[in-house]
Amino acid sequence: MTDNSRIARSHPDELIVGLVSVSDRASAGAYQDQGLPALREWLDGALASPWQAVERLIPDEPARIYETLIELVDSCGCDLVLTTGGTGPARRDITPEATLAVGTKEMPGFGEQMRQISLRFVPTAILSRQVAVIRETDDGHAALIVNLPGQPKSIRETLEGLKGDDGAVLVPGIFAAVPYCIDLIGGPYAETRPEVIAAFRPKSARRPAQA
Repeated sequence: MTDNSRIARSHPDELIVGLVSVSDRASAGAYQDQGLPALREWLDGALASPWQAVERLIPDEPARIYETLIELVDSCGCDLVLTTGGTGPARRDITPEATLAVGTKEMPGFGEQMRQISLRFVPTAILSRQVAVIRETDDGHAALIVNLPGQPKSIRETLEGLKGDDGAVLVPGIFAAVPYCIDLIGGPYAETRPEVIAAFRPKSARRPAQA
């Protein structure tokens, strides 16, 4: 039975992240899900501030995706929800539609940037339909929800971006904008490890470095 109680933070700046893998076959046990481990591993390496995950593995069913996203934001109190899977053109790929249905604001730049990154590798990136939204609740809470690709390699590339052999950023990953977005919607102050992904904030929004 799913626990719908709000997740308690161990620290005021602890980031509560919902991780959702959308797959008929993995949720039925036909094969081992790779999306949730890939998301967890990347966030473990990228986040320098405290965070905890709330994970869900669900089938490609519109009502189930819709209900899960609402549960994670409204009941669990997630600040960020990352989904993987169900964003292609196939008939069962309906994650973007369910995501748009729960959102109160669309954030089109995330999907645009993910496709730009993926186009560096495959021309079929134009077939991906990832979207991102803000969901705001009546009690003043808000969360960023982002659809990611289904493959672990593509998840890492879109979150982290592309770097040259010298380590210089060639194409920024989408996670560079996530911490500031969460700031703007009233969430905790998340910090990243710059060697993985440097979070961008205007100077006026940065906290002084700890002594």
